[in-house]
Amino acid sequence: MTEKSNQGSITLERRGPTALISFTRPEKLNALSLYMKDELKRILQELANDSELRAVIITGAGERAFCAGTEIADMAHLDPLGAKAFAEQGQQLGDQLERFPVPVIAAINGIAAGGGTELALGCHLRIASSQARFSLPELKLGIIPGYGGTQRLMRVVGEGRALEMMLTGASISAEAALRAGLVNRVVEPGELMPEAEKLAGEIARMAPLAIRTCLQAVIGGRELDLEAGLALERELFSSLFVTEDVREGTSAFLEKRAPVFKGR
Repeated sequence: MTEKSNQGSITLERRGPTALISFTRPEKLNALSLYMKDELKRILQELANDSELRAVIITGAGERAFCAGTEIADMAHLDPLGAKAFAEQGQQLGDQLERFPVPVIAAINGIAAGGGTELALGCHLRIASSQARFSLPELKLGIIPGYGGTQRLMRVVGEGRALEMMLTGASISAEAALRAGLVNRVVEPGELMPEAEKLAGEIARMAPLAIRTCLQAVIGGRELDLEAGLALERELFSSLFVTEDVREGTSAFLEKRAPVFKGR
C-alpha cells in the first residue's frame, strides 16, 4: 500500500493471478490527487512486467464512489500550457490501462464522474454495481473532458449518446449504462467484487499468450480499416504457432482433457 497525507492512496492487493487496485480516498469520493495519479502510473508499470499476472481489477474504496474524477482545485489556476500537461497526464493513464498486456476490469461500485468515467473507459471490461452512476460533467466547469472522454465514450456508446452525456452533464444509471453498452454487466452491490473476481478467474484459465495477443489485435486494429485489421489479425494469429501453449491447447482438446498452459 502507498500513502501520503491528505492525498489519498492507490492500494494494491494480489489475489493469486489477479491484482486488485483500489482508489483509496473515500472522504473525497476517491477523487484523484496528483499523487494518486503518479502512483497509479507507477503501479501499472510494475504490474506490466509481472509474468504471473492474468488480470487486473480496479475499484474504489468505500461504498459511495468508484472515482469522482480529478481534484478540481488542481485545475483552477492552470494556464493553457499547464492545462495541456494536465490533460496529457490523464490521457496517458487511460492509454496505460487500454494497452495493458492483460485484461483490466473496472468494478464500478458507485459514482464515476469525469475522470472516473474516463479511466473506466480505458479499461477493457466494466462491471457496475446497480448503485453506480456515470457522468462527464466538465462543461459545467467551462471545460471539456480531457482524459480521453471525448474520444473513448463515442467509440463505446456512439456519437449521439456520448454528446448527450457531455453536453448536458447528466448522470446516468448503471442500467442506462448497460443499455448503452458502456458497461458489460450490472450486479447488486454485494455481488460486484465476487462477479469481478469470477470474471478474472475465467480469463485466467485461458492461454496467457493468447490473451495478450487478442488484446493487441482488438486494440491495435480498432482504428484500422477492415483490410488492415484483418492483416494484423493474420500476423498475430500466426505468431502464436511457435508457442508451446498452442500445442498444449490443441492436444488437450483432441485428448479430451483440460489444458495446462505455461505462457510460453
